[in-house]
Amino acid sequence: MAFPIIQFGTSRFLQAHVDLFVSEALVEARALGRIVAVQTTANPESRKRIAAFAEDRPYIVRIKGLVGGAVVDRDVEVASVGGGVDANTQWAELERLFIEARCAVSNSGDRGYETDPADRPDGGPPNSFPAKLAKLLLARHRAGADPITIFPCELTPDNGATLRAVVLKLVGDWDAPIAPRRWIGQQCVWVNSLVDRIVSQPFEPLGAVAEPYALWAIEDRPGLQPPCSHPDVKVTNDLKRYERLKLFILNLGHTWLVELWRLGRGPSSLTVREAMADAAMRAELDDIYDREVLPVFAALGMGAEARAYRDTVIDRFRNPFLDHRLSEISVNHEAKKQRRFGGLIELAVTKGVPTRQPRLRAALAI
Repeated sequence: MAFPIIQFGTSRFLQAHVDLFVSEALVEARALGRIVAVQTTANPESRKRIAAFAEDRPYIVRIKGLVGGAVVDRDVEVASVGGGVDANTQWAELERLFIEARCAVSNSGDRGYETDPADRPDGGPPNSFPAKLAKLLLARHRAGADPITIFPCELTPDNGATLRAVVLKLVGDWDAPIAPRRWIGQQCVWVNSLVDRIVSQPFEPLGAVAEPYALWAIEDRPGLQPPCSHPDVKVTNDLKRYERLKLFILNLGHTWLVELWRLGRGPSSLTVREAMADAAMRAELDDIYDREVLPVFAALGMGAEARAYRDTVIDRFRNPFLDHRLSEISVNHEAKKQRRFGGLIELAVTKGVPTRQPRLRAALAI
């Protein structure tokens, strides 16, 4: 069987994000077709999910949270994934599926773009995801197939361009001929995108609990054809707008709550939802948004958009079904402050925004 969409990764995030979008779009004939999922690691849990995907049975994503202050609690049946293959044990079948696919989606985790010096184009399956992808692309070129479009979903800035650079370095290190290297770099389409949805709990073997909010922002390209058309899939000429909203409202808000929690020596079990129920912490968050964050967006011509997004973020933070501990968010807190607080301050200075941002600056000095 051929699948137009090949998906590298089996995570609960993909199940409740890309797979759900494609499933809903298929009902209205607004998707390229069904998905085959690929296990790229040796994780035993991934192996269980691949076996379940191979059975071609629908699974449930439970949507739970707040929208406009109202509680949402509903089940969605996802039936877009029709197969599963293990790259480590079914390489020949994976090559066949990849050569026949029209596009590829990936979500390989925080360290997914790391490579292994032992990976080579000959011999068995490579260890790293970029090397697996590079070897598959070389096989697709040898087969005379059309160039493929690749949609990375990793939380890496410029993820498409970054993954392209890693793969091109690999095929260069492997001394691949110039023709396939040019084909990979110039004819295959590497798409930058931004994903956003909290998927809080897995079901076994498939399915998950997810918040109502979801976004897949895809940077437009000439001739681009996304895997599906869906209300939560936004094709845009200005991906930076979505990145700034997420980084400087959602992510900055999380980091500001962690800063308050650390300074106040709050309990280790404190969740985002509980912080939002604390009158003092909620007032501090609202004030930092009103005085030091939203004026920057207003100066960029994004005032109304930023206020609306802030409202959705408050609903997400108040989600009664989500236990998101501040202690978990606090990992790498100083680096996050530099990127989120420092990044917004730098943006304000660059754009000449007349706001002093004293608390964000003070937090960076601590």
